[in-house]
Amino acid sequence: MTEKHLFCGNNKPADPANLTEAEKKHMPVIDCPDTVKAGEPFRVNIKVGEIPHVMQEGHSIQWIEVYSGENFKARIDLTPVTTAADVSVTLIKSGKHPTSSIRVIERCNLHGQWEAVKPINISQ
Repeated sequence: MTEKHLFCGNNKPADPANLTEAEKKHMPVIDCPDTVKAGEPFRVNIKVGEIPHVMQEGHSIQWIEVYSGENFKARIDLTPVTTAADVSVTLIKSGKHPTSSIRVIERCNLHGQWEAVKPINISQ
């Protein structure tokens, strides 16, 4: 079987409990409450990699997108050297569904797109 190319879709870890060096540098890390109150703002902090990703001229994170489930919420474009791949957004969830997820996709100019998902509960 041939190895999947880094630029074919969104990269996800083969074994989330045992990340490779590349996964440790590229997987978005999502920090937000496990439960949020419907209609109230909550903060979502995102950093790229549990090992911080470089932001150099030739190797950097180009953008970070945030979704609530499949619904697009925000995109942060980054510039090499003068920004860090560490951002925050404030979201508000409706109370229409008791559960949802925060999905983050980021793009490294050399290693493609990487995706992480964190489930959340919505209380009334």
